[in-house]
Amino acid sequence: MEQKTLRELEKKCIQEEPAECVAACPIHLDARGFVGLVRKKAWGEAWKALRRTMPFPGILGRICDAPCQQRCKRGEAGDPIEIGALERACVSTPPPDFRLPPVVSKAKKVAVCGSGLSSLTVAWDLGRKGYPITIFEPGDSLGGKLKELDSAVLPPDVIEQETTVLQRLGIKVQFQAPRLSEDLLSRYREDFDAVYVGLDAVDASESGLAKNEDGKIKSEFKIQATDQEGVFAGGDSENSADSTVWQAAEGRWAATSIDRFLQNVSVTAAREKDGPYETKLFTNILDVSREPAVKAADPLFGYTEDEAAVEAGRCLQCECLECVKVCPYLAHFKGYPKRYLREIYNNESIVAGVKQANKLINSCSLCGLCERVCPEDFAMQNLCLEARRSMVQRGKMPPSAHEFALLDMEFSQGPRFSMARHEPGMPSSATMFFPGCQLCASSPDKVFQTYAYLREKLDGGVGLMLDCCAAPAFWSGREEPFHEALAALKQKWTDLGEPEIVVACSTCYRMFRDHLKEMPVKSLWETFSEIGLPQGARPPSGDQPLAIHDPCTTRYEPEIRGKVRELLGLAGATSEELPLSGEFTECCGFGGLMQNANPEVARKTVQGRAALSGSDYVTYCGMCRDNLAAAGKRTLHVLDLAFPDLENPDPAAAKRPGWSLRQENRARLKDRFLTELWKEKTPEMEEHRKIRLSISPEVEEILDARRILVEDIQKVVMHAEKTGEKFQNPETGRFKASYKPYKATFWVEYAPAEDGFEIFNAYSHRMEVQKP
Repeated sequence: MEQKTLRELEKKCIQEEPAECVAACPIHLDARGFVGLVRKKAWGEAWKALRRTMPFPGILGRICDAPCQQRCKRGEAGDPIEIGALERACVSTPPPDFRLPPVVSKAKKVAVCGSGLSSLTVAWDLGRKGYPITIFEPGDSLGGKLKELDSAVLPPDVIEQETTVLQRLGIKVQFQAPRLSEDLLSRYREDFDAVYVGLDAVDASESGLAKNEDGKIKSEFKIQATDQEGVFAGGDSENSADSTVWQAAEGRWAATSIDRFLQNVSVTAAREKDGPYETKLFTNILDVSREPAVKAADPLFGYTEDEAAVEAGRCLQCECLECVKVCPYLAHFKGYPKRYLREIYNNESIVAGVKQANKLINSCSLCGLCERVCPEDFAMQNLCLEARRSMVQRGKMPPSAHEFALLDMEFSQGPRFSMARHEPGMPSSATMFFPGCQLCASSPDKVFQTYAYLREKLDGGVGLMLDCCAAPAFWSGREEPFHEALAALKQKWTDLGEPEIVVACSTCYRMFRDHLKEMPVKSLWETFSEIGLPQGARPPSGDQPLAIHDPCTTRYEPEIRGKVRELLGLAGATSEELPLSGEFTECCGFGGLMQNANPEVARKTVQGRAALSGSDYVTYCGMCRDNLAAAGKRTLHVLDLAFPDLENPDPAAAKRPGWSLRQENRARLKDRFLTELWKEKTPEMEEHRKIRLSISPEVEEILDARRILVEDIQKVVMHAEKTGEKFQNPETGRFKASYKPYKATFWVEYAPAEDGFEIFNAYSHRMEVQKP
């Protein structure tokens, strides 16, 4: 990924954009962070939050007019947060110790005329950078017009105490300075390298500086430069005339300009975000209840500490995180897309890759929910998929991430499952049924019934293709085998006369529609809508409502989702929508091979989905049904309603078939089609598959979690028994043997049984010991 692309993508994630209150503040006080600290009554930390941005917080915190409140998001649901009152409450508490960091003194000197708030800010900002500062104050104490404020609001001793920090910076003050005249300003310009004129404290009408039409000294907005080189002014503009925080802001902008001027660099570059600006941060307030602001019991003295904490508790602590709120994957890694983007970019830049980043890249379900909910359409799934492809191309993809899924795909494309035929007795096919490998693994009987029903209702011959749509290769970023698989599918379709394809799996639908555009494809649910449901279709659960789980691959398929709901109604089912459904539906944890790469995140994903409703679920994806069932959620497939099973009155309680049984179901389904419809004999069983195994339910669960198939174990046992390459535990009599049928090495603990072998444990690894 190029730096330019990185920057463009980073801009799309708005989580790090400032809150409205921060962007609206002329000096960009972190009001969000400050209010959060007040809520905790962390007064010392709240003081520090003010000091990080606010000059002389003991002064400005008492008199700030808080223009930030006008843009507070809380104001869209009740009253805005009383940020100004919270600042006053904070600075009424004892301040923590404050240490000035050491500074390196600079040679160039600055004169500051007046000691109003803008002048004090200039002196503070430049003094901290090491500039020698001299303040010329017409009166006998610092503060200018600040001293005219109500002493109950701003006590004189506070001004004195706050400004003592200037002495610690070595700033000189000349009291009883003469009135600023053109000659005096010229002298300042000769004696100092830059001059600031604080118009909120000094009468500069006779200074010789150019004036606006309204008679005020003319200075460039935000730059604060006057018509005389090296002279800057502020504190009396249209904005700052009645706003203390604007006076401080104009002083800060002037200090920035003076610093740049003295360093002989551009005073205008990168100043777009000086002062208030628009933020792109999105904060969802749809579920925020309206609340009034807390009223101080004593308005004269303002909030007590308790009252301030309650008022601060109303703050929304604005942030976006719309994607993280709905995605367990994004939440699991405790960040948000902009951070993840940087991790992935860094991972691309490191030859060997980083384990954490690899996990991040491979754990995404690629479902696209993040893009749908993001105000800026940030597509995490595209980023992860491209990163996977890059890792594969560079030879840096860990084999453990997706190997099992790819082997399962290979099984579905192999001779034990794959087939493509015209309907028995038909020379051609107007339609071809493609049930998909996972539905065949989950509900082979329903697939058999569906094919029979389609042959009954559709004219012109209904062909059958058992295969995999190659989604695992696509999801894993392996482009070469993906395109090879697509080419093979297209060739089989061509050999059948290019019929219209009816698919039962929404993932297959997406793969065909997006990558084999020349092949006409239709959802089974659209076809059922046209030909009607089989006679006797009904919900096994009676009149109990069914919550619809939409597969994530139908996110942008409203017609398919609509047909499913129509069919449920025709079957007599009462349905309800989940909180996240339709185009906002969540993944079941299988998509993108999440279940293979990160079982923990997949488990969180499906458990969260299963907990959204107490009703039984109904879905139209075989893998979704099985994953939800594995999470303990009673779930039906639409085909359970289309073809009720009298021998199984409660299909919602059916368990998820394990990985071994899923392959066995596919193989048996093909055998059934061949023997019952095409009247052909099936191939003789391979020798290792004839080995009979006895496996307890507990061990079966372990094997399934470790993605170890029964057939893998049969191969190990056959190899061990034929070659004698096995170890025996003298205490238990059990054998332990290993075998490497492909990239993985399998170890099995077993013992001879009455009619085969009993399996006690098995595990696998993909390590290789390199010979020296």
